[in-house]
Amino acid sequence: MKLLIITAIRVFEKEIKQILKKSDVKIFSFANINGFRDSTEESVESNWFASEMNQNESMLFYAFATEEQTELVFKYANEFNETQKTLSKIHVVVLNVEKSN
Repeated sequence: MKLLIITAIRVFEKEIKQILKKSDVKIFSFANINGFRDSTEESVESNWFASEMNQNESMLFYAFATEEQTELVFKYANEFNETQKTLSKIHVVVLNVEKSN
């Protein structure tokens, strides 16, 4: 069993739910969160918002899944990310679950 964690900006909510459905992940949880980015070390030219501290509306999804399901989530998330023209992407992490009850 794996613990699947997905984070992304809130506008990707629909796409993430579709990725989970295509990957046969039928049970998952999600929450709205605030994403944070410290831009103090970026040059002024590369910082579009001219602010040092940026927050955005994000989402956190998590689910217990099989290895096959997690591989599909990675596949579909990578396909989605490759088509994006924005800097924001869907981020996927998988952790091994050593013990559960």
